[in-house]
Amino acid sequence: MNTFEGSFLGDTSRLPPGARLECKICWHVYDPAEGDPVWQVPPGTAFADLPPHWRCPNCDGAREQFMVLDD
Repeated sequence: MNTFEGSFLGDTSRLPPGARLECKICWHVYDPAEGDPVWQVPPGTAFADLPPHWRCPNCDGAREQFMVLDD
């Protein structure tokens, strides 16, 4: 089965630490400067450093469904 793997192709090593990513399902934005209070992720945590079980706090979408935002 093929998966979307986001615009970073599922390879988090391709992401800069400050990259903001958006859920392709609900448009929730993960901003490392803010972290994620729902999953108790502290501010300053890069997307690549999120726990493997982390999912979109808004719609429960898989992290592979996130797309990199251009700033």
